[in-house]
Order: sequence, then structure tokens, then C-alpha cells
Amino acid sequence: MPSVEDTSATVRTVLLTAVAPVVWGSTYAVTQLALPPGRPMFSAAMRILPAGLLLLLWLRRLPRGRWWGRAAVLGTLNHGLFFALLYVAAYRLPSGLAATLTALSPLVVMGVARLALGERQPRVTVLASLAGVAGVVLLVRQGGHEGGVDPVGVAAAVGAVVSSAVGFVLVKRWTPRDGVLVTTSWQLVAGGLLLVPVALVTEGAPPVLDGAGVLGLLYLGLVGSVLGYVVWFRGLTRMDAGAVAVVGLVNPVVGTALGVVLLGEPFGWGHLAATGVVLGGVLAAQAPVRRAARRLRPHRRAPLVPVCAPE
Repeated sequence: MPSVEDTSATVRTVLLTAVAPVVWGSTYAVTQLALPPGRPMFSAAMRILPAGLLLLLWLRRLPRGRWWGRAAVLGTLNHGLFFALLYVAAYRLPSGLAATLTALSPLVVMGVARLALGERQPRVTVLASLAGVAGVVLLVRQGGHEGGVDPVGVAAAVGAVVSSAVGFVLVKRWTPRDGVLVTTSWQLVAGGLLLVPVALVTEGAPPVLDGAGVLGLLYLGLVGSVLGYVVWFRGLTRMDAGAVAVVGLVNPVVGTALGVVLLGEPFGWGHLAATGVVLGGVLAAQAPVRRAARRLRPHRRAPLVPVCAPE
């Protein structure tokens, strides 16, 4: 049975990992309020490349040997390809459908982890993931998002989910527990370098940013990318990949809450119920919660066996 210290460390890891989707949930509101419209690739490149370069200059550690190739692969999957496909999906799909498709990420991560790492998830984690996805579906349906289905947008959304799922599992497989900060800097730089030419070809010269745009990019870069991905990848090196991925379902909940507070979007009892389903699924997937539930479960007494006196 895990000790109290082990349980406390696991709880701290879960809470720290949850910082990432909380921060990422603010991306939509910050983008809407501060960044130039119609420049998704520019925004994505500027979100990760300057942050990665600053982190690299601070750490002063370059990849060695096979980590040159690994950094390129992880940067492409987790940042470059992921953001490119994600923004294509965001521009071509109704936001509700896009959110629903990306919410399938925990299930895809579990499948990839099973194939690549032999990591089998507890049944309760799978069920919690399904409950969380159902909660996200209810949440976006409450928002009344409607629109046609664009097959290119659907393919981009699915591609983004698969790209990040494979990237997350490879982070768990390759990254040492004490090297998360360094490998994150390499990933951010590699992904940003991939996005820069894509932004120039598809969107042209960079736009002129006002003060709000600069502050928005600083927030998304330093908090959204550096802090967010460092704690997320740290969680991947210490927890089951499936449990970490389920924590990511906090993202749309935070996005909905900030939409209400900052953008004046509606919120009712249906939103509240859907939020409860999502958060319940996230909690149920975590090992400390499962252990606490087992301790609270009533123990069955062993049946009494009559003892016969010897004749």
C-alpha cells in the first residue's frame, strides 16, 4: 500500500499537472481579446518560438547525440504539426464539433500508450475518460454552436489529436524525470522553427502588434507554453499517460468559464451540470481518488465457519 508521503507526492503531481489545461483554457479568450484576427499560424509560431529561445538561452544546454532527432520529432508532434492542424480545424469547424473531437484525446493517448509502452489503464480510468468526453459534449451543446461538417476540418482535428497523443507518449518514453525543463526548451524551438515558414507562406509578412498583442503573446508564450508544457510533461514522466490525458479535459471547462467572465458568453444550469460531469471524470481517473474510494468502501466480513468439537 502506498505511504502517506507517496500519496501526497501523487496529489501534488496531479494538481501541478492540472495547471497546464487551466492555462491552456485561457488561450481562446486571450486570442479573441488581444491577438490580431486571421493570423493563426503567426500567433502559434510567436507563442512557442520566442519562449523556447528564451528558455534555451537561460538553460544553455543543446541536444546531444540522438536527442537532436528526438527534439525534432517531439517538437513537430507536440507543437508544430499539432498547432497547424488545430488552427485549421478551428477555422473550418464549428467550435462545438472541434472541442468534441479534441476531447477524444484521452482515449487516443490510452490506445497509443498501450501499443507503445504496454501501459494498461484501469477500467475506471477508461470509464472516467468516457464520462469526461460526454461532459465536454454536453458543455459545447449548451453553447448552441451549430454549423456544417467540413471533412478537411474533421481530418485536421483528428490529426491534431493523434499528433499530440503520439507526442505525449514519446515524451513519457524518452524524457528523464529530471530533464523536463531542458527537453521542453528544445521542443518549443523545434516546433516554432517548423511553424515560421508555414506562417510566412500562408499569411505573409508578420502584422504590427499593439501593446495588447505584445502582452497577449508574452502571456501565451511564457505562461501558456513554458509553464504549461513544463508541468504537463513533468506529469507525463510521473503518472500514467491516460490519467494525465484525462486531466486535460479541464481545458474546455476553463475556456467556458473565461468566456462567461471575459467575453460575456451565457452560462446556465446545463453548463453547470456538464462541468460537474467533466470534473467528476477527471477526479475519478486519478489514483489518489481511487485509493481513497477503496478505503471508504465497507469491508465484507468473512463468513463464520462452525468449529466442531472433537468426538
